[in-house]
Amino acid sequence: MFARAFRVRANTNIKGSDRRKLRSDVAAAFPSLSTEQLAELVPNKEELNVIKIYSHKGEAITVYMNHRNPILFEVEKVLYPTVYTLWVYPDLLPAFATWPPVLQKLAGGADLMLPGVVVPPSGLPQVQRGTLCAVTLLGNRAPVAVGVATMSTEEMLAAGMKGKGFAVLHTHLDHLWEYGDKSSPPTLAPLVTDSAAMESAGDEEELQGKEPGSSCSPDPEQHVNIRDLSLRDRDTCAELLGKEELHENRAAELAEDASTEDQQEAEDSRTPQEQMDALFNQCFFHALKCRVKKSDLPLLTSTFLGSHMVSCCPAGKQLDIKKSSYKKFSKFLQCMQHQRILQVKELSRGVESIVDVDWKHPDIKAFAVPEGFSSASAAQDSKSEDREQVYHAPEIIPLYGVSTKMIPLFQESGHRKGSILSSSEVRNIIINYVKSNELVDETNKNFVKVNAILCDCLLDKSEQDEISHLKWDELLSRCLERLQPLHQVTFSGQEPVVRKGNIEPIDISIAQRSSNKKVTIIKNLELYGLDPQCVANTLQQKVQASATISPAPGTKDRVQVQIQGNQIHHLAKMLLEEYQLPRKYIQGLEKAPKLGRKK
Repeated sequence: MFARAFRVRANTNIKGSDRRKLRSDVAAAFPSLSTEQLAELVPNKEELNVIKIYSHKGEAITVYMNHRNPILFEVEKVLYPTVYTLWVYPDLLPAFATWPPVLQKLAGGADLMLPGVVVPPSGLPQVQRGTLCAVTLLGNRAPVAVGVATMSTEEMLAAGMKGKGFAVLHTHLDHLWEYGDKSSPPTLAPLVTDSAAMESAGDEEELQGKEPGSSCSPDPEQHVNIRDLSLRDRDTCAELLGKEELHENRAAELAEDASTEDQQEAEDSRTPQEQMDALFNQCFFHALKCRVKKSDLPLLTSTFLGSHMVSCCPAGKQLDIKKSSYKKFSKFLQCMQHQRILQVKELSRGVESIVDVDWKHPDIKAFAVPEGFSSASAAQDSKSEDREQVYHAPEIIPLYGVSTKMIPLFQESGHRKGSILSSSEVRNIIINYVKSNELVDETNKNFVKVNAILCDCLLDKSEQDEISHLKWDELLSRCLERLQPLHQVTFSGQEPVVRKGNIEPIDISIAQRSSNKKVTIIKNLELYGLDPQCVANTLQQKVQASATISPAPGTKDRVQVQIQGNQIHHLAKMLLEEYQLPRKYIQGLEKAPKLGRKK
């Protein structure tokens, strides 16, 4: 439900009577809570807010916030606790345990399949179909997901623990969790029965000649890498994506016999999505170990993917984030950041960069460069990264925000100040408003009669006594002009970002330096996901002129590229033809030197 971004529509404080009603509803939904716990969850005097949001599917959801963390959410008049609440009251719901690597799949929107549920020696909790349940990781009682059972415990056992067991609504690491303080689950000691299950799992590993506890860490903070799991555990995790059999016997044989043929057979048995996940992991660690240096940081995430990771992709294969379980490259990096391999920050608004890498991390140190990638070729690839980088121009969509003056015109359609609309949505709202209020001129349908609301919203004071009718196109253009300009930028593999105002174009100018020498200055490359250093290096190689990077005047977090001579012809060819950027987003191309006729 919250695997994708949602839109916030309202944020208000809850008053006394509404708090009492909410406390009563919580008590009815979760009768195991004591009076003291209810008072703590829904306090009398502390700040308690309610937020109205819409999911990516258009579902209306009410979220209750306490101490800046979402504590409850309500869908179709049914209350559900968030993971923040369950970390305080871990026994609020019946809990089912799963393997730590599964969390990443659940946060990406997958449901929990029964083969991934760990059955303790004491048996599963007794639940009925439709019961609200918590999902924990083996070895830690702190819930990491909330879901609804799709069948009763008896039906699960009768089905041989196959099929979908829980429809997951909310998880740690999803967008609802991100709306809070983004804290990690606490480490809560498992119950006695869970400890017995852990010991049993450890004994089984010892029989297979493995170190106890290597498959699943009892600490959710400790990194768990799918590549380090036994093949038996890989199959277990793969079943959460729809596998129907564990293949335990074959997996055990593969774990004992590590021959190349058997490993190839194991890889072929994985789903295409699992294979793409593995390819992303391989290219990620390969790039960090062989391509990226500390001096490269901060490094744009788009450059890291398009230049470094792509160059590490084996021949005959292609990275495609859409075919992985992550769907977004930002989600993949978020998972790696959670495992404390690297750190990603938004240095300029809407543009993420890798600012730190832990090269001492065990997974980076243990990564072995695949065959076919020699150190010499790696060094050569490192030198030619900038020329081989794959750049995808961002998708830029103009949007409009409802301003205070325009509220009367848009409130009939249920929109308020700050509501974000596309141009087509604005057009449909205006057309519906005109038709519902019968404002189309009867004698000439190309004109619209101006009523009091249209007069106040669209006409200047000097025009209000003179204009009684407007043409359709003029009506719409006036409306768009009076709305707050916004724009949405979507970079490849990242979530869309909405910014205020119109996007600033790439600014190209010519300046004169000492000795009457000219230089070309390029600004705002970061806004379009371009790495200024890569652009400078590419230009320097193309025109054989000196190029430098310096802070852009009047900005805090942007830089400008400066290259000797008037290089606008070369720059225009690179931006328009190689990078495929629309001409309307480039300013200053007309300053290119005029080519004289050859005599």
